[in-house]
Order: sequence, then C-alpha cells, then structure tokens
Amino acid sequence: MTDTSSAPHSQKKKNLVDVLELDTRLLGMIGAFIILCIGFNLFTDGRFLSARNIFNLTIQTVSVAIMATGMVFVIVTRHIDLSVGSLLATCSAVMAVMQTDILPNMLGLGLNNPITAPVTIVVGVLVGVAIGAFNGWLIGYLTVPAFIVTLGGLLVWRNVAWYLTSGQTIGPLDQNFMKFGGINGTLGETWSWVVGVVLALAAIAALFSSRRNKKAHDFPVKPLWAEGLLAAIMSVAILGFVWILNSYDIPSRRLERLFEARGEVMPEGFTTGYGIPISVLLLIAIAIVMTLVAKRTRLGRYIFATGGNPDAAELSGINTRLLTVKIFAIMGALCAISAVVASARLANHSNDIGTLDELRVIAAAVIGGTALAGGIGTIHGAILGALIMQSLQSGMAMVGVDAPFQNIVVGAVLVLAVLVDIIYRKRTGART
Repeated sequence: MTDTSSAPHSQKKKNLVDVLELDTRLLGMIGAFIILCIGFNLFTDGRFLSARNIFNLTIQTVSVAIMATGMVFVIVTRHIDLSVGSLLATCSAVMAVMQTDILPNMLGLGLNNPITAPVTIVVGVLVGVAIGAFNGWLIGYLTVPAFIVTLGGLLVWRNVAWYLTSGQTIGPLDQNFMKFGGINGTLGETWSWVVGVVLALAAIAALFSSRRNKKAHDFPVKPLWAEGLLAAIMSVAILGFVWILNSYDIPSRRLERLFEARGEVMPEGFTTGYGIPISVLLLIAIAIVMTLVAKRTRLGRYIFATGGNPDAAELSGINTRLLTVKIFAIMGALCAISAVVASARLANHSNDIGTLDELRVIAAAVIGGTALAGGIGTIHGAILGALIMQSLQSGMAMVGVDAPFQNIVVGAVLVLAVLVDIIYRKRTGART
C-alpha cells in the first residue's frame, strides 16, 4: 500500500500556475508584453491600444511572424538562416514580374484575372522551396556551415532580386493578390465572429482531447475546473481579439466606394468594421500546421531529437542531411509566403522589401524562447516574440523616438532576452 496522507498537503502547496501547468517563461513574456502595451498606451494618450493601432500592429507583424515559425526549426537543429530577408525579396520580385510581365505576355493573363494570383503565388512558393532546399543541400551534404551559406545568400539573393526587376519598383499588383496584405483583404464583422467562434471551439476541443489522451494512457491530468478555466481564458482571448478588430470601422468614403463598385447606394449612417485580415488568418493557419508538425509528426520528432543531440540522432538512424534539406526548404516556402504578405501590404515590390528582416526573424524566435544551443523552441513563442518586437518598434515610433535609437533598443532587448533565457534555463535545470 502507498501512503497517501501527504497527498492533500502537497496539493495545497500548489499555486494556480502549477495547477494549470502553465509555462512560467511564457507567462513572463505575456506579462512583459502587457506592461509594454500599457506603458506605450500611457505615453501616446491611449492611441497605442486603440482598435486602429491594434489592427495595424497585427498586419505589420504577420510577415516576420510567418518566417519566425520556420526559424524555430532552423535554430532548434543548431543552424541559422541569415538569408531570409533577401530570399523574401527574390520571391517578391519573381511574383511581381510574374503577374505584371510574364503572365500577361505569355499566357494573356492580365492583372485581376482570377487565375493570376494563384499561379503567381504557386510559382513564388516553388522558387522559395528550391532556394531553401539548395541552401539545405550545401549545409547538409557539402557540410558548409549554415552561417556562411546563408550569409552568402544574404548578398546573392538581395542582388538577384535587384536584377530581376532592373532595380525598379513594380506595381500596381493584382487586386486578388493584394487581399493578402491586410487592409485590402478582411473578412468583415460577421465572418470574423464566425471564425472566432470556430477557433474558440477548436481550442476547447483540442484541450479536452489532450485530456482524454492523457487519461487513456494513465498520465496525470489537471482538475476539471482547471481545464474549464483554461478553456474560458482561451475563448475570451480569441473572441476579445475578434471584437477589437471588428471595432475598427471602415472609413465612410471607403465604404461609399465599395457600395458604388457594386452599383448600390450606401444607407445613411451605415458603419461596419474591417474584421480579421486574411493575412492574420493565414498566419493562424500556418501556426497551427507548424505546431502539428512539431508535436504530432515524425519530422517534428526528428527535428527536436537532432537539435538535442545530433550525434545520437544520426546513430539512431535519422538522416540528418536530408532533414537539413527539408528544414531549409520549409524555411524557403515560408519566406515566399511572407513575400506575398509583405508585397501585398505595400501594393508593390520595392528594392528594400525585407531589409533587416533576417535580424527581426531571428530576434523573434530567440525572444520567443528558442534556444540557440538547439533542441528547444515553440511556434507560439516565436509568434509572440514577433509581436513583442513589432510592438516595441511601433510604440517607439508613435512616441517619437528616433530610428537609430529604436535599433539600439531592439538590439539591447535581443541581448537581454538571450541573457534571461540562459539564466532561466540554468535555474530550471538546477531544480530538475
């Protein structure tokens, strides 16, 4: 027989964080983000947390956040990719030339043709995958260090993009293509609420599905009230986010033009919100897919096993060379998707698109808890890191901080994030 007399006593000592089994590092990041937002909101007289600024902040974060999800896999396997900003520029240039020159001249598909945007995006993603796989081949099979390969790629692909467009800004772009940019493509209030409810129900279902799986395999589970509290928190967060985006009303002049385009007259006093941008919905879909890959697939297990101990992974039969090619191919595909979002938001391709994005992406992943030593990282952490980075830059711009000092602060925050991560891991490692 086992002595259970001390069980109630040990349970009483548990605080709410322990009972809910929350990641204290993630809570710290969320707390820092909340303090950051409140601080900037005070200094900007409430403009920072306005519905308009939150809407703009979300669409500005998407491009870097998408690439940051791929950078997690790269860094987890003890590599680095300094070429993501330049790769984004090359994919953007290819897609801009495709929809404004190649498709109209070769296939007679002009701008705003229903097929133009899908074909353009497919070609751009294929280019990104090919370049990423090539980088992975150089690193995995020819054993050239990732730092050198991607540093060379930073220079090569930035200038390839310049030659593809002869150094010119290409625009305007296809209207359907630009729907991925943010303000030109949103779901509207009704469909945003529908999507919000679906996401909330899906999150609750995933939570209780995980609980059932744990019970089926005799793993310890949280109290039912704790699961319910987590479900309530997630639902409030999702629906609250939808409510904020719906609160940003479309300007009346823009609404009038939309009604005129449909041959209708706008009712007097009519107002409606933008709702969820399609680009944000794209980020959510990518985050879900990348999380499932990381946690539920053989590829994800191989990635984290290789990052934890490359030699042991290779000895256990994992083809680490091919794995490297796959990881960088995924990174290339995500760079291409980010190129769609970035160029669609600008409504054109410009030579400086993606400049310094490699630093922002790496910073987002590291601030989000991805260990540079490899083996540890989360998709949601990288997205939160991207949001913190963008909030920091946007807040400083709204306050009136000079651009050079903004970069100083961002650099200092990156170093501080790594230092905090090192201290945190040492302390938690000592306790375990």
